[in-house]
Amino acid sequence: MPYVLHTPDTIFSARHTPSWLLLAGASGMVNGLAFLACEQYVTHVTGTATRLGLEWPHAGIALEYAVVVLSFIFGAMASVLALQARVTRGKPPRWATPLVIVALTLTGVALTGLTGVFGPFGGAVTTEPPFVLLSLLAFASGLQNAAVATSTGLAVRTTHLTGPATDLGIHLGVAYFTKGDDRRAALRGVLLRSGKVFAFVAGAGLALPLAGATGYLAFFVPAVGVLMAAGLSFIPAWGPSDFPDHEESVQADPPPAAEPVMAGAQAVR
Repeated sequence: MPYVLHTPDTIFSARHTPSWLLLAGASGMVNGLAFLACEQYVTHVTGTATRLGLEWPHAGIALEYAVVVLSFIFGAMASVLALQARVTRGKPPRWATPLVIVALTLTGVALTGLTGVFGPFGGAVTTEPPFVLLSLLAFASGLQNAAVATSTGLAVRTTHLTGPATDLGIHLGVAYFTKGDDRRAALRGVLLRSGKVFAFVAGAGLALPLAGATGYLAFFVPAVGVLMAAGLSFIPAWGPSDFPDHEESVQADPPPAAEPVMAGAQAVR
């Protein structure tokens, strides 16, 4: 992407930090609801790819898991296409569009689940998982992850915790050995990454009572969280407005992965 919406100044600002936490919490809830619905995880690819490998003796099931993995990838691709389509016509990207689609997809899952298409919520372990449901949720997760990543110059990710947990440890190490601005930058990264981990876990925890009370309708809650984040940080007319000296869409190339760590770990995954 030739444009980014958020720079480190706005990524870590008091206005936009809640958006990353909302999105992480929404993903944690989606992942928790998917597990409660059919004992499968969907907001990251690692678990699904592992199941794909384990199911190789059963070609039909392995193919279905492959579709779920591809759904995540296609979701990420669709996010870039939605943003880049306007750029190629000389127009600014509508940054909120992919997240609105994510919210609509989750809403559609909630309503469709009531019709029984996906089977009973919390079906037996011995039954085959509803791969249409998993594919839709994986698509939405890929869409969300790519939308946030492209708008922040590949700096922020919100649908998984492996990267943030790793970077949290890196930031702690950098903070221990550095002083001054580098240490403050590292501690800022520690706070945001630990906040994302907590938000993801909290979202998964809230999935339990919500699923017990409402079943598939619980997917409405993460949909609302995604829309709130979109309104707060992805509508161009509003952000980034915290810092008038920054343009709303800043031309920039994604920074090298190792550079932010050496410079105080500015990037956020």
